[in-house]
Amino acid sequence: MTPFIGEIVGTALLILLGCGVNANTTLKGTYGQNSGWIVISFGWAMAVFVGVFVSAEASGAHLNPAITFALATAGKFAWADVPMYLGGQMIGAILGATLCWLQYMPHYAAEEDQGKILGTFSTGPAIDSTPSNFISELLGTFAFALAVLFLAGPVFGGPGEQLGSLDALPVALVVLAIGLCLGGTTGYAINPARDLGPRIAHAILPIPGKGGSNWSYSWIPIVGPILGGILAALTYGALQ
Repeated sequence: MTPFIGEIVGTALLILLGCGVNANTTLKGTYGQNSGWIVISFGWAMAVFVGVFVSAEASGAHLNPAITFALATAGKFAWADVPMYLGGQMIGAILGATLCWLQYMPHYAAEEDQGKILGTFSTGPAIDSTPSNFISELLGTFAFALAVLFLAGPVFGGPGEQLGSLDALPVALVVLAIGLCLGGTTGYAINPARDLGPRIAHAILPIPGKGGSNWSYSWIPIVGPILGGILAALTYGALQ
């Protein structure tokens, strides 16, 4: 796989499985309905594990614009390659969310709660407070990106220093820790593509009675994670 295809495939798997655990624990009539936050956190962690493991050798497994910006800011990734990676991540995120919808299509048709439907695609605040919600996404991504920067290994075939497949489990465990410890405020997007791609899919897919896509909130899981990633890179540089 080329790095571009690697980012598409890895991000698509991440979102298919991640949105899949959201749908399985939320939508009406699934066997996993009401399984709860711990199942969701473990599901997203395993989604990260699969996405990173599959795409690491092709692209370094960024799968997240915040990580791409963090690595570039830290001098571990070429700025010239950033647009290509962002494009692959967004295509993969939309594709993964669409595949999840295909998997759970009868359950989406049966679900009447518009908030639950949107929640299987994108994130939202438990308590609506713009400053607190923004800080939550920034801090969660800061913790994630700082850990990734310390995990990023030497060049192995992709452009710049990036993650290898052996780093899949440590990265997944970091995501699990963030979900369990910090994720209850906003649903821990910590990844602009993870939120924006599925939100776009929600807006365009023919889901009966789905309601709106809450675009007024959508900037928080984009800007917060990007700034959190850049802050992590600056912190990483100061610690070297």
